[in-house]
Amino acid sequence: MPLLTLLTGFEGRIGRPAFWSGTALVALALVLADIGSARLGAEHGPQITAFAGAFALFPWSALAAKRGRDRGRPWYYGPTLVIAIVLSGLGPGHLEAAAAKTLGTFSLLLWLVALIDLGLLPGCIAPESVAETEAGAKPAE
Repeated sequence: MPLLTLLTGFEGRIGRPAFWSGTALVALALVLADIGSARLGAEHGPQITAFAGAFALFPWSALAAKRGRDRGRPWYYGPTLVIAIVLSGLGPGHLEAAAAKTLGTFSLLLWLVALIDLGLLPGCIAPESVAETEAGAKPAE
């Protein structure tokens, strides 16, 4: 699968190696953006880091959608996990201590679900009666 399709397409299925390769590329891009923003100084650094993090939602959602489909889940399962993890991670800075702790725990649980379900468990085997297209997606019925 081409790199652009891997990181931007929501169609098809990918296995664990492709999922982890794509995840590593996105994480590396975020680390490089963080290093670059630190070199620019305090004036624009936080904005660059925030923009890079927001931009990374799209490729991570695309990877999670394809991997979720490979696990036998609906296409929206993976992106919903990614969005819920990010939204629950944004809240603690704006809430009182007890609510922030609860939201942090919820975010950790979502990360564990995503890690185990999308990252560690093997993909589901497609039924033999269902043909797949070149991209690996099931044809529309």
